[in-house]
Amino acid sequence: MFTGLVRAKGVIERSSGGVRLRWQHGAGGWEPAALELGESVAVDGVCLTVAERLSDGFRADVSEETLGRTTLAAKAERRGWVNLEPALRLADRLGGHLVSGHVDGLGQVQAIERRAASWHLELSWNDPTYGRYVCEKASVAVDGISLTVAGCSESGERFWIAVIPHTWAETTLASLRPGTAVNLEADLLAKYTERLLAARQPEAPAAGLDQRWLAEHGWTA
Repeated sequence: MFTGLVRAKGVIERSSGGVRLRWQHGAGGWEPAALELGESVAVDGVCLTVAERLSDGFRADVSEETLGRTTLAAKAERRGWVNLEPALRLADRLGGHLVSGHVDGLGQVQAIERRAASWHLELSWNDPTYGRYVCEKASVAVDGISLTVAGCSESGERFWIAVIPHTWAETTLASLRPGTAVNLEADLLAKYTERLLAARQPEAPAAGLDQRWLAEHGWTA
């Protein structure tokens, strides 16, 4: 598990049997020397396992499933920048939100706008069915970064975020451009809630819960 609070930035590149991560910028004393063999690290929101420790980073094995569902293959090909975060310890503060490191799917940057005290970042899901997990003030992980939804379309397929300057500068967000693909993970709590409610009510719609269905079955007023 992770929190979505990025602790370092690195460069990802192809390696024999997987990928290699090279540290470029770290924060809070988290450096390659602190890594342990077999530990989990979130790489742009993707949970990877340290298969080999290196002086300037680590090597990780990556399955075909992970390469096909995330941006890692494309970024490794061009030696792109990635966000890095160590796994959450039970004694740590949960400053972001619970992030599993299991990317739901890809999204796309629709618009970026510089504002007086923030950056306006507009995104959309490639698979619109995931929009049902998005609502105003919900949490979403974008390339492993815990962010708060400032607003969204009625379906949730398209949503926007107000990014403060610190987050913009300390993560890979500053490198995004309209059309860039990003890894997206919806809030775990929303997905678990939907699953439990559907199991309790067998007649729940196969496409997912909606406001009308919840009201009809007494879950909301």
